[in-house]
Amino acid sequence: MSALLLEHGAQTAAELAARLGVSPAAVRRHLDALLVTGRVAEGVDAHAPAGRRGRGRPARRFTLTEAGRASFPHAYDDLALTALRFVAAHGGPEAVREVAEQQLSGLEQRCSAAVRQAQSTSAEPVDRAQVVAAALTTEGYAAMAMSIGGGATSSGEQLCQHHCPVAHVAAEFPQLCDAETAVISRLVGTHVQRLATIAHGDGVCTTHIPGQVTPRSGNKTPLPDPVPGGRAAAAEHLTGPAGASTPSTPSFDRERTPA
Repeated sequence: MSALLLEHGAQTAAELAARLGVSPAAVRRHLDALLVTGRVAEGVDAHAPAGRRGRGRPARRFTLTEAGRASFPHAYDDLALTALRFVAAHGGPEAVREVAEQQLSGLEQRCSAAVRQAQSTSAEPVDRAQVVAAALTTEGYAAMAMSIGGGATSSGEQLCQHHCPVAHVAAEFPQLCDAETAVISRLVGTHVQRLATIAHGDGVCTTHIPGQVTPRSGNKTPLPDPVPGGRAAAAEHLTGPAGASTPSTPSFDRERTPA
């Protein structure tokens, strides 16, 4: 039915029923399901002749929405690959990098706005990795952030993206992954390291975000002096009573033998 709406444009339930050879009631049940999922929109048939409308409710026409059109195959990846191959052939790898950075500039702006909003509405320090993961999820990356390590020294966090909208293109042009990694680094405010990417055959795009070293809290009582009586007593023990002179070199008393 969606294919008929794509091929012939807006149609009524009766017109669809006639094309499919089924009852209008069966068509309406299917159209109701498409309306719920947002693939089809319903509107008044403004083009129907007044004499054909008769009494009762006006005829309703059904059209595909953008979501409905998106369910059909597209050649976006082929188009992007063709465009980037042309750019690489005429401008080299640096030109491809510039295209990748330009493509991700809008994503960076939207995610930066999300981080600023989270910081302005929270009284506690904001975990940027968590905010960036939520922002990337709204962009279709299905991202999440998790802490790794523990104890006094944290190993940091991992940002995991379970979907990559440009994986097929990035497999041939890794500049897209490099530009995305640079965006994540700026968003979290520290150097990051890409550990895995979907474009290179991994199941998840994984980025390591190093953690901060936290000083260990504990007993700060100074260690006892290893010399009994303290350093002053130790000095007196080595040099003798105050005021007494001590030769700089040790002397040895030898028994004299009579001549």
